[in-house]
Amino acid sequence: MLPFESYTPTRLIMAPQAELQAADQIKKHGGSRVLLHYGSGSAVRSGLIDRIRQSLENENLFFIELGGVVPNPRAELVYRGIELCRQEQIDFVLAAGGGSVLDSAKAIAIGSCYEGDFWDMYGRGATPTGRLGLGTIITLPATGSEASNSSVIKNDQLDIKRGLRSDLNRPDFSLINPELTYTLSPWQIACGSSDIISHILERYFSPTTGVGLTDRLCEAAVKTVIDETPSALNNPSQYDVQANLFWSSTVAHIGWLGMGRQEDWSVHALEHELSGHYDTAHGAGLAALYPAWLSFILEREVNGGKKSAKDSAIIARISQFAERVLGIQLDFADSLSTARQGIRSLSAIYRSWGLPANLSDMGIPYEELPKLAKLAKKRPDGFAGAFSPLNEADFLQIYQIAWNWQY
Repeated sequence: MLPFESYTPTRLIMAPQAELQAADQIKKHGGSRVLLHYGSGSAVRSGLIDRIRQSLENENLFFIELGGVVPNPRAELVYRGIELCRQEQIDFVLAAGGGSVLDSAKAIAIGSCYEGDFWDMYGRGATPTGRLGLGTIITLPATGSEASNSSVIKNDQLDIKRGLRSDLNRPDFSLINPELTYTLSPWQIACGSSDIISHILERYFSPTTGVGLTDRLCEAAVKTVIDETPSALNNPSQYDVQANLFWSSTVAHIGWLGMGRQEDWSVHALEHELSGHYDTAHGAGLAALYPAWLSFILEREVNGGKKSAKDSAIIARISQFAERVLGIQLDFADSLSTARQGIRSLSAIYRSWGLPANLSDMGIPYEELPKLAKLAKKRPDGFAGAFSPLNEADFLQIYQIAWNWQY
């Protein structure tokens, strides 16, 4: 286990009608002039935004509104939000919606306290200097943005999608009402569950040893999502089911599952090019990429002469995942076979939820794959990931495998 430091300051409140506590929480955290930030769809149609407005008015809080957030939130709206906050002397940003709304709100809250271009912190490595007060009302279990240190924004002018990790991104409070998910479509639920699993796997597939507790925590979280998602798809109006998905989403990305271990994040780098260029659903892209990534790194071990868990930590970990999470009987004499079965099983689970099996199903042009591999975010040494480091040529092969993946 590696040394670690944990900081999780967000007050989490999960309860029916939790959104009605927004004004009280804003005042407790020192807010007096609020930007209410939301999308343009279900949060408005469901009456959620009206209930929040009434809550703010009842507490005599000044507020202005900025709606219009779309999936893969845009830098253009962030710039508008920063301008409004400065003009109106806003001291608190309240986000109401899914992960895209929360990510946009984080960028506005931090960007309003930064003297330069907020994109310096997302695409150019600048360090945040502060933020406005920040609270969230999350409506979709997926991104874990309600407690995470991350935010991802798409810049249409530069045609890229980039993120910022900073503890300043962690909200002061987040209100979680599982009842707000009852009107979600099966597609939204499936993509959300895929996103949750991906946040766990980016931490689970790690080269760090001696991390038995977080291994088991990761495995329990993935199993919970796999167990609860079919129930949510069949009948979303189940409080306990949605509450378990929400809590899994929060735990997946709050940072606890990565404590003391090296994280990977190469699959996210691969996917951000898909949603950044083609505006695809993040969870759908992850579902199409994860089996291909696992297959690539596994077969690379085999081609390098490693044939068993005894020979390879990568084979050992994938076969462990297959056994502990997916319920595949471990073949002690042939752990490689167990690992391969696990990859096929994971792909089949995604497919059973209605997610795409491959990039071809998503309409990604095959001839564009070399460009995507070149643009995908890498470290200065030209590699990405820690479990099995990848370069541009590796990225291209994974895209090619994922384009026509057959489970």
